[in-house]
Amino acid sequence: MSTETNEERLLKESFERLESDFDRFSTYFYDALFVRAPELRELFRDDLAGQGMRFMTTLRELVLNIQDANGDTERLAELGGYHANLGVRAENFAPMEEALVDTLRHTLRDGFTPELEKAWRGAYAKISSAMVRAGGIS
Repeated sequence: MSTETNEERLLKESFERLESDFDRFSTYFYDALFVRAPELRELFRDDLAGQGMRFMTTLRELVLNIQDANGDTERLAELGGYHANLGVRAENFAPMEEALVDTLRHTLRDGFTPELEKAWRGAYAKISSAMVRAGGIS
């Protein structure tokens, strides 16, 4: 039995507040991403609504199982391999992080505290580094 850390609790609680409006959250995220890295637009299908739903479903899975990001990398290797096959490179994760943080700040407003930002950035670092390492992203 694992003990949930304060950061894990913060991630899960904040994600619950996002669940009521996945469409708007994912739309804002992709807009923020393409402003930061317009060259990434070509990696995505034209169906950003469907992509947004897949993004939010995967994000939910990762947040709910964040404690696994340190040990069990099977799912992260699968995600990393999938993204490597799409042409995602290691340097693409930085603008994605900033787009995610910007979207969280925009969506959660005053609820996006420095402590919550630290928790999301820490989780993103764990997840993205595991995806890069285990998924063979260069």
